[in-house]
Amino acid sequence: MKAYLTRGYGFSASHRLHSDRMSAAENAATYGKCNNPYGHGHNYRLEVTVSGPVDESTGMVCNLVELDGFVHPQIVERFDRENLNLLPEFAEAVPTTENLCTVIHNILQRGFTRAHLEKVRLEETMMNSFEFAGDAEPRK
Repeated sequence: MKAYLTRGYGFSASHRLHSDRMSAAENAATYGKCNNPYGHGHNYRLEVTVSGPVDESTGMVCNLVELDGFVHPQIVERFDRENLNLLPEFAEAVPTTENLCTVIHNILQRGFTRAHLEKVRLEETMMNSFEFAGDAEPRK
């Protein structure tokens, strides 16, 4: 039997949506107020969904202590209270929430192997959330 587990986490980070490949006018037209030179911040809500068979001895798809033990240092502590523009993952990519979602998925995909990673969902605001479930690199 395959079952799914979704676990939630939170962190806060700032970013400026800006592409060096576009002119100042193109950036302003594309990103609007999110292109503010001083940046802006979000209280992100991350959901990590894993799947697998229910272990007969524990009754769980995934041990929550192990999942938290990976997600907290690798994701929450890494991105919390950071300016995303200054992180190496965004040296060449615009730190949109879509790209952040991809980066988070790729970190989890490479490192957490105790259950199958189905997807990550990242809520940026009450009106905007993004999901990623496949292999890709952040878009530039």
